[in-house]
Amino acid sequence: MFQRLFGRERHANRAITDALYAQIVAAARQTVFYSHWNVPDTPLGRFEMISLHMFLFQHRLRGEGGGAQEIAQVLIDEFFLDVDHSLRELGIGDVGVPKRMKKLAKMFYGRTAAYDDALERNDRDGLTAALARNVRPDAGTWPEASQLADYVADACRQLAAQPSESIVSGTAVFPLAKGGA
Repeated sequence: MFQRLFGRERHANRAITDALYAQIVAAARQTVFYSHWNVPDTPLGRFEMISLHMFLFQHRLRGEGGGAQEIAQVLIDEFFLDVDHSLRELGIGDVGVPKRMKKLAKMFYGRTAAYDDALERNDRDGLTAALARNVRPDAGTWPEASQLADYVADACRQLAAQPSESIVSGTAVFPLAKGGA
């Protein structure tokens, strides 16, 4: 009996984390980012956008207790499993994956620290600079970085307005990125 109950609970939790991860990825794959805001539509560009949205989700759940923290951790684990899987799909061999994973994890946590710092200080210019430095390091200037910074601020506000109960039940709604240059 216990195994059946715990099995159902595990299945329900899996469905919730799958739904949340799908929402994070869908938000990160909004066409506007790539077509109008010049985010590179490359594996690294997609990593940057999924990292950004994972940060936004984690930022929202920071300080929450119990189930919210568990879901936040499971989603981080899922994110890095997805990154590992993507590296292997790109043809990186078993020997090269751990080295690349370490580098990508360092990149993720460095970016989240920069974004968090800028948001905590309400520093729009700092956030814009951090986004430009991370998303388009090769572009001397990236005018669309300010649009992405506005989107990040909107996403923070929208996620903050959502009840924790809704999020831990499997629904996190991100804003739609507005098109145009």
